[in-house]
Amino acid sequence: MPDAHLRVFRGSPGEEGRFDDFDVPVEEGMVVLDALHWIQGHEAPDLAVRWNCKAAKCGSCSAEVDGRPSLTCKTRLSDFDLDQPITVEPMRAFPLVRDLVTDVSWNYEVNKTIAPFTPPADVPQEDWRWQQQDIERVQEFRKCIECFLCQDVCHVLRNHETEKPFMGPRFLVRTAGLEMHPIDQADRREYLKDSGGIGYCNITKCCTEVCPEHIKITDNAIIPLKERVADKYYDPIQWVWSKVRGGGTGGSKAGVELPVLQGSPAGPGDAPDQASD
Repeated sequence: MPDAHLRVFRGSPGEEGRFDDFDVPVEEGMVVLDALHWIQGHEAPDLAVRWNCKAAKCGSCSAEVDGRPSLTCKTRLSDFDLDQPITVEPMRAFPLVRDLVTDVSWNYEVNKTIAPFTPPADVPQEDWRWQQQDIERVQEFRKCIECFLCQDVCHVLRNHETEKPFMGPRFLVRTAGLEMHPIDQADRREYLKDSGGIGYCNITKCCTEVCPEHIKITDNAIIPLKERVADKYYDPIQWVWSKVRGGGTGGSKAGVELPVLQGSPAGPGDAPDQASD
């Protein structure tokens, strides 16, 4: 098989990024992560790459391959025209640490702001009961491996189009899993509207397209949440009824302020000849 020509981003914050070229011998079944390991072992031992399981279950090896957010352990070299260079860059939405490694800690700070699972206070755990049909809808959301590719591809986060907080598709999925749980008692709709910034999502489905677990993020999580928020705050009948009834159940963490994702001061956009999206 012909060699694969990889153009790999190198750089750290505060310095101008660049793309280094490597010719990697290709064997049957190789993925992009294998090629990066070959580069580390033979030509650039200081290349920074984050990875763990190499089985598409840990979400650690996220990067952008030819401009597409991807798991490098799941992206086969055989899927590319080896006569053309393959560009590998870090996720552009997050601050750069070094080379292909980005700082994704912002995601964990956002996660802390979501009200946790809230079962009925007067029902002991041994008495919790539900049917399989009650949780089939939310089981899909539990497949998330937190690779944050959906966060990376989301244009609101990727392009830093607003200085206001937006939780992003990953945490809309997590919130949907809680809101749709058959015995969860919390009402997170005010949080979604005022803190999570659900209104910024314009349902382009780009997050669904890059999800390695094939979660239907837009159709099954975001749109139902938007409908719930619209029902409570923009349906006049529902609005009057909520006033009469006295509002929803507590525990929504409404009014909490999310951190705003800041762009990287020295990311792939600073490198010459970068691949286009």
